[in-house]
Amino acid sequence: MSFPFRSVSRILLLYAFLCCTLWSPPSHAAESSPQALAILEHAIDYWRGTSSIATFSLTIHRPDFERTMSMKGWTKGRQNGLFFVLSPPKDAGNGTLKKGREMWTYNPKINRVIKLPPSMMSQSWMGSDFSNDDLAKSDSVLDEYTHRITGEEVIDGLTHYTIEAMAKEEAPVVWGKQELLVREDDILLRQSFYDEDMILVKEMIASDITSLDDRLFPRRWEMRRVDKDDQYTRLKYQDIVFDVDIKDTTFSLMSLKQKGR
Repeated sequence: MSFPFRSVSRILLLYAFLCCTLWSPPSHAAESSPQALAILEHAIDYWRGTSSIATFSLTIHRPDFERTMSMKGWTKGRQNGLFFVLSPPKDAGNGTLKKGREMWTYNPKINRVIKLPPSMMSQSWMGSDFSNDDLAKSDSVLDEYTHRITGEEVIDGLTHYTIEAMAKEEAPVVWGKQELLVREDDILLRQSFYDEDMILVKEMIASDITSLDDRLFPRRWEMRRVDKDDQYTRLKYQDIVFDVDIKDTTFSLMSLKQKGR
């Protein structure tokens, strides 16, 4: 007994459809959640304010040494930042300017501004466990990733949201995935960074939540690589004020040179 040609064609088309359906990888874009994105947007805007001026210490710890720098920083919006080393004297005046996704550094000893090329963005910022890319693309988790809530847990009466951020196809980012823990009062508690193979590389953890400029804020941030137990960078705020009037000209190459002298 033979099947009519039309019946065989229909069977083959059905088989092809089932194969495509069963073997296609899951689409994270289709799972992207507006609620997850809104939680992250609120957390990042709370973290930065419309603008801020802060003094903080940056401690770089290694198995054989530890050094601490005192620094000052200005931020405005999600994309502009200016940072300078205040002490120790041998590092004082070294600065970093961030405008959008571009970065420049200033060395007062040679009085030179250098624009960082893409090849240097994965390198260490100030010798720390933060990379230049971490600083330059701190807001890219909003634009270059899709988002979904993967967990909710109530701790001490506050809901904690775990949000998975998957890099969009062809997105110009280093990390294949980020996982963020955000408290319902907009405080970012943890940010985990995964490579393209979805292997955890490093984590930034916030602690010592206290009142700074009349708002709850983590005073301490620590970045650790998961493969190096005795290596980390700790950022600790001494003072921060939010939503202050900062001129746009503060975030300029001229300002980078003048403030560093």
